[in-house]
Amino acid sequence: MNAPIKEIALRTIRLEAQSISGLIPFINDDFEKAVYAIANCKGRTVISGVGKSAVIAQKIVATLNSTGTPSVFMHAADAIHGDLGTVREEDVVIIISKSGNSPEIKILIPLIKNFGNTLIGIAGNMNSFLAKQADIVLNTTVEQEACPNNLAPTSSTTAQVVMGDALAVTLMELNGFNSNDFAKFHPGGTLGKKLYLHVSDLYLLNEKPKVFPGQSLNEVIIEISKKRLGATAVVDEQNNLLGVITDGDLRRMLEKDGDTGKKSAKDIMTASPKTISKDALAVEALDLMRKKEITQLIVVDNGKYSGIIHLHDLIREGLI
Repeated sequence: MNAPIKEIALRTIRLEAQSISGLIPFINDDFEKAVYAIANCKGRTVISGVGKSAVIAQKIVATLNSTGTPSVFMHAADAIHGDLGTVREEDVVIIISKSGNSPEIKILIPLIKNFGNTLIGIAGNMNSFLAKQADIVLNTTVEQEACPNNLAPTSSTTAQVVMGDALAVTLMELNGFNSNDFAKFHPGGTLGKKLYLHVSDLYLLNEKPKVFPGQSLNEVIIEISKKRLGATAVVDEQNNLLGVITDGDLRRMLEKDGDTGKKSAKDIMTASPKTISKDALAVEALDLMRKKEITQLIVVDNGKYSGIIHLHDLIREGLI
């Protein structure tokens, strides 16, 4: 009878975890040489492989490109049928292979060597053709595939991915690649918006409700209702922010005192309200709203009232 499903899954995870921890001794001088070869390259990093290793190569290319290291994928089989024109004189070439002896790889390697490009091998067999011919070798040998027949690439491809991630992250730090750089390459989706979207990109589309301290409660209610942001700023003649009045402030005031005839904005406003600069990141506004459990923030520009950013603005942009 087959082993229980959970037991199979746990065994797979444990074997692949071992393949990752097994890479630790392989982060050696050759790894440093590979990093410097890529970092000092005047061209791109061309990564090649066949079979499952080709899929891993594409993933590593995507990671390198998104973290500031220009890279391109070249399938080893296609390379020997015309795609070798992808490789330029100034490029570094990485070939990934578990066996290091695939027929396509054995044909491709001498061609790359003849071009004079630096060749980095990511190999799972240190006695292979790839390991012996490469200028720099990164060892991704694993003791056992997670496959019960020890055949299907599982642990070995995991090791290849992790070695590629190690290269990418090391190059990021070496090149001083920071969150601003990351935002340039990830303008789409929630991740990109968290890195580049500012308060000023959102609040300018909103109304700018405001009242003066002496205006009546009726005028305050009309302004809040008309501008539909659930709040209004209270300002002086120079547009300096004095306070804020929210829907909640109005409800609490009515619960305590039904006599509203003589009350004005200054009597019910919250002084020193929570504010945010128009130049702040939108995600900072979200963090502040969550921390203070509020749904809007007063936006200020050099101390002057500038508008209101609402939780709905952040929801609309997909930041929540």
